[in-house]
Amino acid sequence: MKISTKGRYGLTIMMELALRFGEGPTSLKSIAEKNGLSEHYLEQLIAPLRNAGLVKSIRGAYGGYILSRETSTITAGDIIRVLEGPISPVDFTEEDDPAKRDLWLRIRDSIADVLDSTTLSDLINFKEESHADNYMFYI
Repeated sequence: MKISTKGRYGLTIMMELALRFGEGPTSLKSIAEKNGLSEHYLEQLIAPLRNAGLVKSIRGAYGGYILSRETSTITAGDIIRVLEGPISPVDFTEEDDPAKRDLWLRIRDSIADVLDSTTLSDLINFKEESHADNYMFYI
């Protein structure tokens, strides 16, 4: 399964709103400028997110968008499904070999599990673990 720019940019929008959760509305223009993205494209992505109840729009001079729920209650799976549709690595039919069908189902379920267990809170608080060994050499 390959996530398109719709899913990737939608996740970017939601992470930016999560970073500012509780601080008031954020404009798409500021998100677009910060991330080097097209504001027009972000406008197309925000509509389905709003229709799904993940974000709320605030009108006015200092308007923009806010998350509709706490960052810990919105998952990457919620966002990806709204923008990309159902999670499935392949379109399989009942005629497929049972072993292959089982493989596709396990792959689908594994992807869904990762997306559904990762919240916006997890994403904005992510700290990359250093895998470098911290050895000190003296000569």
